[in-house]
Amino acid sequence: MTAARDGAAGLAAAARLARFLQFGDSMFPVGAFAFSAGLESAIQKRVVTDAGTLESYARTALEQAAMGDGIALLWAHRAAVAGDLDEVARIDALAYARKLSSETRTMTVRMGKKLAEMAAEVTGAPLAAHWRARIDAGVTPGCYPVALAVSFAAQGLPARDAFVVHHYGVAAMILGAALRLMKVSHVDTQRILYALNAGADEAYEATAAARLEDMAGFAPLAEILAAVHVKAHVRLFMS
Repeated sequence: MTAARDGAAGLAAAARLARFLQFGDSMFPVGAFAFSAGLESAIQKRVVTDAGTLESYARTALEQAAMGDGIALLWAHRAAVAGDLDEVARIDALAYARKLSSETRTMTVRMGKKLAEMAAEVTGAPLAAHWRARIDAGVTPGCYPVALAVSFAAQGLPARDAFVVHHYGVAAMILGAALRLMKVSHVDTQRILYALNAGADEAYEATAAARLEDMAGFAPLAEILAAVHVKAHVRLFMS
């Protein structure tokens, strides 16, 4: 079983860009709007209080994501391109095991399952359908970064594109939640997003050079905030 390279590998630049934008759109229906990546607790505990601390929080989250889920994504993409879904499943399990809180586990598998479903239905690619079947059968957790990797590999889209979509998505999730949780303007969030996007190439290069065993998403403050959120009596987001 190999990724759908014929046609996909020869995609015109405009078509490739359009598909990149489609799967990277913050409105792509995988349920990202329901999560804040820990921002809700960060605001409640006054770790984030203004645009400056919001940018710092988002930047830290991106660094954590790059060396955690980002590594899983790139290695899963390589395995998917080779048609080795057993290796993809092994990477999926490793990514899931690194989610310490119940909320982060819930977030990654709900978004991952939905993305796998959408990719199989929208693209019609056999590789995407096989990955969805594995998730539906309960033989693999179906983490979001791995589902993203399989989706892009199935369409013949490069690992760099998948990484950028993930990088952008983490930032967009946090900043979108910020607009609903704190006094911050659309101008503020777009300025922050613009600044964060400038680091995408550097983040990709560092992640691409990492070994699979380097994958580690542990960030003490983020884990504490996640634990606080689990016990919160009033909350807007699922994480």
